Amino acid sequence: MDQKQLQALVEQISIRVFGKPFRHTAFFNPRLRTTGGRYMLQTHNIELNQKHYEQFGEEELIAIIKHELCHYHLHLEGKGYRHRDRDFRELLQKVGAPRYCRPIGQKTDRSKTIYTYICTSCGLTYTRKKRMNTARYVCGNCRGRLTLTGSKQGDQQLLQSVSKRFVDDILE
Repeated sequence: MDQKQLQALVEQISIRVFGKPFRHTAFFNPRLRTTGGRYMLQTHNIELNQKHYEQFGEEELIAIIKHELCHYHLHLEGKGYRHRDRDFRELLQKVGAPRYCRPIGQKTDRSKTIYTYICTSCGLTYTRKKRMNTARYVCGNCRGRLTLTGSKQGDQQLLQSVSKRFVDDILE
C-alpha cells in the first residue's frame, strides 16, 4: 500500500464511519516502533506504522485508523480527545475501534546484562545493571578495591576471562 492508497483509505473510513471528512494528511512513518499510529495535534496529520500493516494486515490497519480518527475528530470539535477522556472512550466504543493496538513481536530491551563486582578485601558482592568504572569506586563496607567478576548476558568471553583471573587472585 502506498501513500495515495493510504490517504484514500483514511478519507473513506472517515466519511463512512464518522460521517465527517478527513481534510489533512495520513502517511506511513517508518520511525514508529512501539505504536500503531499517532495523531499530531499541531498539524492534524495522522502517522501510521507500516509494520502493523505488513504483519497483521488491512483489518488491523483499519482499526488503528479508526482509533486515530477518534483523536482527530474529537480534537477538532474541542472535545476530550485523550485516552483518559470519557468522550474518547465513548466514541471508540461507538465506532468499534480498539483502545490499544496489537504489539509487534518482542520488545527489545537495550540491555538486560547484570554485572557482578566483588571486593578484593572483604569479598562483598555487588550486582549492578550498569557497568561501572572500578578505578573510581570502592567497597562501601571496607573501602577495598572492586573487581568485575562476571555478568549474565553480554560479552561472555571477555567477562569470563576477567572473572577467572580476579577470582583466582581474591581466593589466594
